[in-house]
Amino acid sequence: MDTAPDFTGTNVKPQHVLNYQGGDIQLTGDTQQIIRVKDHPVLLDQIGNDIITTDGTTLLGADDKAGLAEIMTAAQILMDNPDIKHGTIRILFTPDEEVGRGADKVDLEKLGAQFAYTVDGETAGHIEDETFSADGVEITIQGVAIHPGFAKDKMENAIKIASAIIAALPKNIAPETTEGREGFIHPVNITGSMEKATLALIIRDFNDEGLAVKEAMLEDLVKKVISDFPGSSYKFTVKQQYRNMKAILDRNPEIVENAIEAIRRAGMKPVRGSIRGGTDGSRLSYMGLPCANLFAGGHAFHSPLEWISRQDMERAVKTIVELAKIWEERA
Repeated sequence: MDTAPDFTGTNVKPQHVLNYQGGDIQLTGDTQQIIRVKDHPVLLDQIGNDIITTDGTTLLGADDKAGLAEIMTAAQILMDNPDIKHGTIRILFTPDEEVGRGADKVDLEKLGAQFAYTVDGETAGHIEDETFSADGVEITIQGVAIHPGFAKDKMENAIKIASAIIAALPKNIAPETTEGREGFIHPVNITGSMEKATLALIIRDFNDEGLAVKEAMLEDLVKKVISDFPGSSYKFTVKQQYRNMKAILDRNPEIVENAIEAIRRAGMKPVRGSIRGGTDGSRLSYMGLPCANLFAGGHAFHSPLEWISRQDMERAVKTIVELAKIWEERA
């Protein structure tokens, strides 16, 4: 459920660092993999806690197996303690979140919920009510194919044209050069042959206007590159992926307010923020189910350096239980 395809998550061998006392953590299966404090300064908040890592050869899958475990543990607590008053609670697990299809098969009428929370965030105490807005772009290049022995002044290699487009992308509007509220243009796949090539890119921004500007910039760039190849053509297709959930959540402020209070009651200082990415909550919000995102406690997602602490998972469980109480109190 919701583990990333970026690195293998097969045959995970979890490692435990009990009563962590600081310092770098060298992973046992691949000793070149080291969780360094300088790269993960939040480790300094985990002194005395129990850290769970992999052996360095797989993902841990804390994103988002941790969320699953926390939801199920909270459900068990509520079932085992009938004196805890709460309203009707529905639990929804969605596969394929990491490839943007997690909400495709959700039947909201069957679910019967009025509001929701995903448990898919990072640092303990955080709640997020804003995500990127996201589009996917597919660029298809039709080149001119001919036998390379007779190609002079005739061949227009679609692979080279596609490569020229990638090379021309602005370096300051990329994931590796942006932060905070800055959006980006990011190539994710390239396939093809001399005759025809296809580029897949994702465009991210916190508002629709920013998406439109980046998409226009990208198409202008494609036109400029293709102008050097008079026999070739292109097709530029934009597909909406998800939109910033903040517009929906701002109409339902109690969703975030209750979560902030639950985090506080669970013994943490609430931190409200934005996600440089998306969750199923983005899609669900626009489908009619307003949905904020709670922390799950994991770090270094999508990499073999992924880690989480047992104590932060327990804090997430407590937050969910407190949240159930608060909605009942304020109903």
